[in-house]
Amino acid sequence: MHSFYARVFPVYYQNEVTFASESCGVDKATIYSIINIESHFNKNALSSKGAVGLMQILPTTASEVAKKMELDDFDLTNPKDNILLGTAYFSFLYKKFQDKTAALCAYNAGPSNVNAWLKKYSSDGVKLNKIPFPETENYIKKFEQNYKFYSKKV
Repeated sequence: MHSFYARVFPVYYQNEVTFASESCGVDKATIYSIINIESHFNKNALSSKGAVGLMQILPTTASEVAKKMELDDFDLTNPKDNILLGTAYFSFLYKKFQDKTAALCAYNAGPSNVNAWLKKYSSDGVKLNKIPFPETENYIKKFEQNYKFYSKKV
């Protein structure tokens, strides 16, 4: 049973995740959960939309985040850079939306979609009552499963 969990919920890149967690104020279980969903820890992952690496960051997004962090040089195929920029981006989204689920939706479907959804599917402008994209709704379910495990493990 142990090896099943180790395969389904790996804990790789511990130094990089700890550094990003401490630098960006995001708990390690959240970072591990996002990496597991986005790339299942494949540092060479490349999506059909051009998202790169462990946290599946678009190069344009990475450039914007790096600029805010005053980071001149980065390589999205480098786990340390990818995890740091992905975590910083999630942190930015969490501060912007003030809700973890909304921030995760924005990480998956983009902030402009979440802004529109909050206008249409929220009674308070913060919490989403509905996620209209099935892919993003599934992303949140996967995150919750991952987070349940990682929050006990890391």
